[in-house]
This record gives sequence, C-alpha cells and structure tokens, in this order.
Amino acid sequence: MATATLVPHLTWRIEPVGDRCLIIRLGDRVDIDVSQTVHAVAAQLMHKALPGVIDVVPAFTTVAVHYRAAARPVTSGSGHVSGHVSGHISGHASGHASAYISPYKQLKRDIDALLSAGVPALPPSTRVVDIPACYGGEFGPDLEDVATQCGLSADEVIRRHSQSPLILYTFFFAPGNPFAGPVDPSLQVPRRRTPRTRVPAGSVAIANGISSIYQNDSPGGWNIIARTPWNLFDARQNPPTRLQLGDQLRFVPISRERFAELLEARS
Repeated sequence: MATATLVPHLTWRIEPVGDRCLIIRLGDRVDIDVSQTVHAVAAQLMHKALPGVIDVVPAFTTVAVHYRAAARPVTSGSGHVSGHVSGHISGHASGHASAYISPYKQLKRDIDALLSAGVPALPPSTRVVDIPACYGGEFGPDLEDVATQCGLSADEVIRRHSQSPLILYTFFFAPGNPFAGPVDPSLQVPRRRTPRTRVPAGSVAIANGISSIYQNDSPGGWNIIARTPWNLFDARQNPPTRLQLGDQLRFVPISRERFAELLEARS
C-alpha cells in the first residue's frame, strides 16, 4: 500500500478566538509553501470532521476552526462530565475546578493530536484558469502610477503581471474575492495612501506582492490596474465560487471590445 507524503516540517500554534473559534497559525510569511501547508491542514480537518467543528476557514498563514462549544461538554481531568459550557461551572459543582477541561482545550488537544500524527500533503493543482483582463484607462486607473513607481512602462507592467500564473492563496473580504501570488518581484508596490470609497466590481488590483479581484463594488485601497468581465461568485452554483484554492490564475490582456463581449451579469 502506498504511503501518503506528509507535509514536511509542520509546525503550528493554536490560539483561542472567542469561545467558539480558534486559530491555527502555520507560518509568518505569505508564500506558496505556507499556502500549501494551510490548504493541507484545512483539508485534513474537514476530512476528519472533529466533534463540534462547524466550519474550517483557510487564510494566508492560518486556519480558523469554528465550533459549537455545547457539543463539547466541560469535563474534569478524569473525563467526568461536569456540565456544559453554557452552564454555571464552579468548584462547588465538581469539587475540582482546576481540573476543568474547557471546550477550547478539548478541541485544541484533538487538533494537536491530529497534526502530530502527520498531515498528508496535497498535490499541487494543475488547473490553470485564464482570466480575461482589460488593462489601463478607466478600467485600470492606477496602471500608470504603478509603472512610475516600478520604473517600468505601462506595457511592461501588463506583460509582467500577466506572464506567469499566480497561485490562489485564499478568499476573503467578499464572497469569491480571490487573493493570489506571488506577483512578479519587480511589481512590488504598497497600497494606495488614500483608499477609494468605491472600487468597481471586477477590478484587478495589486499591492504588497499579491493580486486580487474585487468581486463586488466596494471601498478599497489597492492599486487598480485592470478589470475582468467575469463574475466570480454565484450563490446559485455549487460551489458558488468560480475559482478554487490552489488554482493557477493567469491574466490574459483583452481589448475594451472583447471586455464588452465577455461581460457577465452579477446577481
């Protein structure tokens, strides 16, 4: 029987986030290796379905685990059930207040054991998604400024942004809003000093070595260099997100005319 390849050099730190969520920290930098570890740990947690866990949310360097505390009764050190987290727990109730094991500590213990046993590595995704993007002009109002900051021409910024696929690290900020990297090192720019109160849906942005796409009209402080006609989230579909974690995103420059032809409705 073949032996699964495990995530190498797996280290983690678990911290509480309120009384119904904890965070597993798996790295301190945003890159492909840490992202693959995050995805592998998230997949293992979803596969094992630990008691009380209701959601597993991977991010850049962490995995958030949401759980129902009531599904894990507060116990004494000997395993005796002494009450529920929602109830009043005191030394009088069990006589061993210091031995209580909270739902958080129970789940942390289970996750520590799970990760200590080794986490199967996920094979790199081979799915390359070509995303049409119309650069510059009203669709990319920061393209010239980014070119100036980087000491490049606008055409060279477009070439370097679109020449190599970016790995989809995570979704956040809005449903289906992808964050991918690493962007070409020559295109390292910070966020804008002054955020915009409205960034149009579909805007393609870069900042701090990452590229994103605004799924909805929203405020934003990233540098807008292009816009895609694609809609990346549809709640009527399963899954609702058009892209998947680990996808290789490749931006394909298109004309304004082609943008109009490909423009998709948003629900």
